[in-house]
Amino acid sequence: MLRWLLVIIGFLGLVGVRGLEDRIFYDPFLGYFKSADQAAVFPDFVWGKLIMSYVFRFLLNTFFSLWIIHFLFRNREWTRQAFILILLVFAIIFPIYLLCINDKFHFGYLFSFYVRRFVIQPLTVILIIPIYYYRKKLLSGNTRRNTSSN
Repeated sequence: MLRWLLVIIGFLGLVGVRGLEDRIFYDPFLGYFKSADQAAVFPDFVWGKLIMSYVFRFLLNTFFSLWIIHFLFRNREWTRQAFILILLVFAIIFPIYLLCINDKFHFGYLFSFYVRRFVIQPLTVILIIPIYYYRKKLLSGNTRRNTSSN
């Protein structure tokens, strides 16, 4: 019961990050993408402040994502692997998003929109959890087969 309560707390943390995004993060592109208007005026912004805000949001999302993974699977190695995977995805996607911003989203509005989703939302955890459940099922199936063959 405690384990599920801790998972729910992690989930609520992610919801809180999303719900308070306009108050705790500097992101002039929130309104730009919420308008869903490709003809919207590209907002003015401060590069350093924007990057620090995205990194801070990434750290918060990563903390709550790893919290959820840790208490769902109770496996430190898997939590460490999830951290590495989340970090790799961010390390690849974030520079691409910054290039999109630098190019004023001429790469494409929808492309930039979806790349941004990976930067500001914990989408990687949505992919990791089913993979880990499948992995857990495979491992428990192998354990049962090995036990029954002995």
